[in-house]
Amino acid sequence: TFGTGEIWGRCARDLICLGSVCTEGSFVQATYESPMPFGSFKFDGVLGLALPTMSQGNAFNLMERMGTSAALQRGLFSVFMSDSDAETSEITFGRVKKDHLASEVFWEDIARDSGLWEVRVRDIHVGGQPQGLCSSDCFAAVDTGTSALAGPPAVIASITQALGVERDCSNFARLPKLGFSIGGMLLNLEPRDYVDQVNGQCELAFMSLDVPPPRGPLFVLGIPFLQRFYTVYDHERRRVGFGVARHAGAGIAAEGLLVQVGEVAAPPRPQGPLTTLLASARSFLHTAV
Repeated sequence: TFGTGEIWGRCARDLICLGSVCTEGSFVQATYESPMPFGSFKFDGVLGLALPTMSQGNAFNLMERMGTSAALQRGLFSVFMSDSDAETSEITFGRVKKDHLASEVFWEDIARDSGLWEVRVRDIHVGGQPQGLCSSDCFAAVDTGTSALAGPPAVIASITQALGVERDCSNFARLPKLGFSIGGMLLNLEPRDYVDQVNGQCELAFMSLDVPPPRGPLFVLGIPFLQRFYTVYDHERRRVGFGVARHAGAGIAAEGLLVQVGEVAAPPRPQGPLTTLLASARSFLHTAV
């Protein structure tokens, strides 16, 4: 089962190849897929890239198998998420692609062994100001299968109030940055990252997610976050790397998006034309990242 939908099938074992790099592993041959969401999209299957705790067993975990067989140069993968039709999203196994980065990568260790790529969030910042929303431990899963930013209902309500987005977009140009404090760094999203503009209407790209203990409460940093930040998933060292993504023609000042906590972000440089947000599949598949 997934966040949305389910499949049934038979277990099988075979060579699993990424191009010419192969390893033997186990997988499920689907004999049934639920109409939602699988009937809405054209793809051949689901490649889960979570940590081994979430797998049926180590034989079902691709990165575990690749690491055991030393098939990759490095036991990691990285994700670049397109934000326009001018470029293509990309996942790279075994290395970090510098041409997708507008900053250096910094690393944060996995916070707990849930199977998700979870990091600890120290606080949420609005316009550079901490909001005190993480008095106890806050955890965030970095997830390519989630089309929005998600979090505990009470926290999402507080963020929504602090941002004050007008539905008619009348204050869009004055909206503040929204930042996540992770590992001593502040990862800032700009209004165009966290606001969906459709037919002259503005809506926050947030959803409430009530995950009960012990896995919750939990934030999910989905596609809006991943379009702004290039992410690296280090399976060997159990850590996640973050860097500002370099997009075609964006003209983004990386120093304003990734700053040390306590520093004042430099004013942004002039930007190029706004790129349109990726028309992503609005599914909620916890397949992994």
